[in-house]
Amino acid sequence: MTNMQFAKRLQPLQSNVFADMDRAKAVALAAGQQVIDLSLGSSDLPAEAHVIEAIAQSLHDRSTHGYLLFNGTFGFREAAANWYEQKFGIKVDPQTEVLPLIGSQEGTAHLPLALLNPGDFALLLDPGYPSHAGGVYLASGQIYPMPIRAENDFLPVFADIPAPVLAQSRMMVLSYPHNPTAAIAPLSFFQEAVAFCQQHNLALVHDFPYVDLVFQETEESADSSPNPKSVVPSILQADPEKSVSIEFFTLSKSYNMGGFRIGYAIGNAELIHALRQVKAAVDFNQYRGILNGAIAALTGPQVGVKSAVATFQQRRDTFINALHRIGWNVPTPKATMYIWAKLPSSWSQNSIEFCTQLVKQTGVAASPGAGFGKSGEGYVRFALVHEPPLLETAVERMAKFLH
Repeated sequence: MTNMQFAKRLQPLQSNVFADMDRAKAVALAAGQQVIDLSLGSSDLPAEAHVIEAIAQSLHDRSTHGYLLFNGTFGFREAAANWYEQKFGIKVDPQTEVLPLIGSQEGTAHLPLALLNPGDFALLLDPGYPSHAGGVYLASGQIYPMPIRAENDFLPVFADIPAPVLAQSRMMVLSYPHNPTAAIAPLSFFQEAVAFCQQHNLALVHDFPYVDLVFQETEESADSSPNPKSVVPSILQADPEKSVSIEFFTLSKSYNMGGFRIGYAIGNAELIHALRQVKAAVDFNQYRGILNGAIAALTGPQVGVKSAVATFQQRRDTFINALHRIGWNVPTPKATMYIWAKLPSSWSQNSIEFCTQLVKQTGVAASPGAGFGKSGEGYVRFALVHEPPLLETAVERMAKFLH
């Protein structure tokens, strides 16, 4: 082995709790455990037939087989802009305010390269989605974690951010409905965030993968229109002029297209242009057939979205009721495909060991809260990616582990 030198920016990326948990799952499988994997938020539901058909038809069109440059994505950008306008009532220019992405994760990971100079701060939720931090590290930036706690409804307190940090900050990243806590944020909070970022000259980044995965608890609140209005706000409803804001969407959750890697950004034209410059240096766009499938998803029947939401609501209710029966009193989330559970006191400072022992002894795999940030310690995240009978079995196994 030569004495090869690697960039210092790789050092913060070396510790990965999820890779550790993947190894723990492999050990449990090798020991003969039947693993029920609730650790990864990857939908087990299929993409809709009309989406698959649009992609399948594209395969036979040789004009789709070459590189796809930005101008060739206009049809998709137009579909995304129209979908957004129908959902939130805000006009979007598909030419300057929309950018296709390989999932929202690409956007949150690459945007720091466009915004941060070495040493600049990004303000991130703690706990939060790991790729938000990864992008900042790759840009040689610094992270200021904004703790989010149950007593504040898992919303950050902007007044707690130190002035010296603010003076050196360039961006704030929010994400509601939130992964991992499943919290939602009211429009008033987003209005406060927009005003704060305008005051301190920060780019406001909102990661919005769970825009549709929101549970309606009463029939009266249900909207029967073909594309129902969202009951969770977009950041641009608080910043309709798109003065400081950019929002990331994905088709992974609403349309069960995680493996197709298709998402998009909508927002401030300067931020969109800057992200496009980074993207142009890294890759071309996806295969055109995937964009054709995405257009079919955004413009076609939305019954599949409603069906997916109903499926995850049923799974949520099954899992929460089962946890309550074994004496684990966890709040019922209003959104996402996750359960954010406070650990019993005996495990309150060791979520990683809890998850390691849980999969080893029972085969139930979960994500330790510490993997999402320091303020996630004392919690565990379960992803509702199996049918109700298997979720019941998982809780039964956990009951034996806990008692």
